[in-house]
Amino acid sequence: MKYLFFFLYAAAVFFIYFIALPFLLLFSFKSKYRYSLPARFFLWKNAPLKPGGIWFHSCSFGEAKAIKPLVDALPRESLRMSTTTQTGYEVISAYTEESRYLPFEPLLFSWMKSQKVLVVMEAEFWYLLFALAKKRGARTLLVNARMSDRSFPKYRKTAWLYRQIFKYIDEVYAQTEIDKERLELLGAGNVTVTGNIKLSTLPQPTKKLVKPQGMLLCGASTHEGEEAWILDAYFALKKQEADVRLFLVPRHPERFDKVAQLSENFAKAHGLSVQRYSKNRAIESDIVVVDVLGELVNLYAISDLVILGGAFEPIGGHNAAEAAQFGCKIISGKHYFNQRDIFSAIEGIAVVEVSNLSKRVLQHGLLKPAKIKVRTDITPILHSIEKSLKRV
Repeated sequence: MKYLFFFLYAAAVFFIYFIALPFLLLFSFKSKYRYSLPARFFLWKNAPLKPGGIWFHSCSFGEAKAIKPLVDALPRESLRMSTTTQTGYEVISAYTEESRYLPFEPLLFSWMKSQKVLVVMEAEFWYLLFALAKKRGARTLLVNARMSDRSFPKYRKTAWLYRQIFKYIDEVYAQTEIDKERLELLGAGNVTVTGNIKLSTLPQPTKKLVKPQGMLLCGASTHEGEEAWILDAYFALKKQEADVRLFLVPRHPERFDKVAQLSENFAKAHGLSVQRYSKNRAIESDIVVVDVLGELVNLYAISDLVILGGAFEPIGGHNAAEAAQFGCKIISGKHYFNQRDIFSAIEGIAVVEVSNLSKRVLQHGLLKPAKIKVRTDITPILHSIEKSLKRV
């Protein structure tokens, strides 16, 4: 049955690949996918990774940043990296030159080389990725594994597929006990709860910014729709405290221009000043649109109040620990279902309905500085990887 499924699945994805080729060619011309799609679906400038190393696969920007504590503890010459997004690629490229876009599954047959260990982040359940890596000699690990309240019912409907995937995964390191139970129901074995590795070692500032006088409000990792609510809340506070400034930090770079235009229109309508951080790094305006990557931790270090995006819309939330380490006051929406373990490890986060956002911002004096209560131990994961490296 195991081999029959492998054959049928491979045949199905090859068929899907050939059917989708014209559409993939079309989308390759869009700026968002200019590099990732040609690399993933046509192997353009995407040579195979060198064999015999530690292969980390992370989906995108946040996951690629989260593996840094593991990466820093391992020999650099053994590192192999893959991702599926352009922002993720920009992060992993700093870890090693052996960084690639993960090809679409059918292309893995010719592209994949034998590695000592494959380490996959969170919920990247690619059947052929695990099956071929295992067949070619790698020990396979799923780390920081999670199964949110929202996604678990969907996974259960196709549990037959995940039972096949977990046959090729040697070890699973889950974020919480609930995640462990859910993963085991889907067929996972050898599951260990280690906590969220995003709480093991947090990213530190890369430069020290000079904080201007007055209060700094940071609208962090925002998504479509959230910027308008944050701008309204900021203006309500501005009328109360004239020297407050706003950092507005969109999550995705393809939205930088749109958010900048929104902010400029808002500033013009309300008599405020606005600037783009990419053009002027001095914090001089009322509203600063942060249209560069990699600056958020630097901004957290000088912020007083953080409105954390990704949870006022049903996105799943973002990592609050990065701001909490500086004692920022934090406000979040209620849709933080992908970050429950991190939120439970932090005290002081104010969770509000979007309709009450302005009111809570005006009451910021009543909020407590956020504080991280627990950290994660990644030692079991490192021991497993290091043991795999010693295998002949």
